[in-house]
Amino acid sequence: MREAVLVAVMAVVTILLRFLPFLVIRKETPPYISYLGRVLPPAIIGMLVIYCLKDVNPAVSPFGIPELISAACVVALQVWRRNSLVSILGGTVLYMVLVQQVF
Repeated sequence: MREAVLVAVMAVVTILLRFLPFLVIRKETPPYISYLGRVLPPAIIGMLVIYCLKDVNPAVSPFGIPELISAACVVALQVWRRNSLVSILGGTVLYMVLVQQVF
């Protein structure tokens, strides 16, 4: 019973913290917030790509080939399906198959 109360309190606090800015600030969205909403998602994706590929060494076998093939698969799936979940899942599955079965 105690755990259920704790979970309920945490859920309510989380919901309130998420909705509080919208309840307090009912004005038009400031331009800098709109700007950040436009430029941050691509910047974050770029940083994630750099982080994922930072340990690839093209001088050592398999020369980054599985990573490049998987990255190309992610790009192709994103262009084709326009669905981030499908793109990321497809690239991850392909990478795991390449690393474990091919290279």
